[in-house]
Amino acid sequence: MNLQLIPAKLRGTVPAIASKSMAHRLLICAALGSSPVTLSCPERSRDIEATARCLRAMGADIQATSEGCTLIPGLWRSPCFLPCGESGSTLRFLLPVAGALGLEAEFSMEGRLPQRPLFPLDRELEAHGLTLERPREDLLRIRGQLRPGDYRLPGNVSSQFISGLLLALPLLSGTSTLTVTGRLESAPYVGMTLSCLKAFGISLSGPPYHISPAPFSGPGELTVEGDWSNAAFWLAANTLGSDIQVTGLSRSSLQGDRVIASLLPKLGSSCLADVSNTPDLVPILAVAAAGRPGETHFVGAGRLRMKESDRIATVCAMLRSLGVQVREEAHSLTVTGGPLTGGVVDAAGDHRIAMAAAIAATAASGPVTLLGAQAVEKSYPRFWQDYRALGGIAKEVTP
Repeated sequence: MNLQLIPAKLRGTVPAIASKSMAHRLLICAALGSSPVTLSCPERSRDIEATARCLRAMGADIQATSEGCTLIPGLWRSPCFLPCGESGSTLRFLLPVAGALGLEAEFSMEGRLPQRPLFPLDRELEAHGLTLERPREDLLRIRGQLRPGDYRLPGNVSSQFISGLLLALPLLSGTSTLTVTGRLESAPYVGMTLSCLKAFGISLSGPPYHISPAPFSGPGELTVEGDWSNAAFWLAANTLGSDIQVTGLSRSSLQGDRVIASLLPKLGSSCLADVSNTPDLVPILAVAAAGRPGETHFVGAGRLRMKESDRIATVCAMLRSLGVQVREEAHSLTVTGGPLTGGVVDAAGDHRIAMAAAIAATAASGPVTLLGAQAVEKSYPRFWQDYRALGGIAKEVTP
């Protein structure tokens, strides 16, 4: 789907959608529990559906409700086929979990997911009892039984590797340790995992983490909190002249992306923003920085190269197509504030590029044509509905 976005300020109130990151974790913990859990999570993005679909294939019973779902733990199935779609969280969390359960499983992958790194998580799994095979690029097969022991992961590759092991290791028959080497980047996401584990009766501290066998208890009812990552787009729009109130956000949330509220006023005037803990904010922060005088330097952004797109390259391409000066380096980018013009932006299959371009259009001097606008369905299926309800003008056009 291609859209022509006509410049128009946005006004009104929008409820924050449920946190995709939290939903993944709570769904998995509930599937591993001992009793049914009712989860309030009205929004079901493609990524959340991928995790739910895989858990069903593994043996969990997930029944839809008006506000979310009820998850009833079942008997684990082996072998099982797990369609992960493009969801990195689904693959990286369930790979060690399936191994801990001793399931023979095939994980199918779409989009850029087959190119996104699994090393060194795969090395650690193989060193502790699993056999991993890649019969083709988009398919990963595992068999064997994960063993307790000493696990080591670097902190600067993917926090999802660490979260996956934290979810899996309590299922094993003996005590394990998980040592994180170097600086832990995206630490708030690991904090979210620890919070979800605690809600299901498993308390851990670290790193290093010392993980004994422990049952997942069922807390009965849980609510997925509002998502700061997607609310960031509306909050950034306010810095470009819109007037939007976002409801349903917790100021005490563990989500790292809640720092958007404190980062936005600092952009421009030679601001140095370390985004190593909050890389998903870069597309919309870069757009907001374009509306501020002076330069904004985003550092610690190297992992953006392996997201749904090469996000350093696609953010820079988006800004250049809209008349903004931007300098791209291997692990950083620098945005020079200036007027946003109209232009053509290719979302490159990346939901955050699509939404950032939509917010840029609200402050542009001419129309923005967005190619691949349907990419928002990965994390925020109702984005265009909310955009139009706030006064945004988005007209479907032919290529």
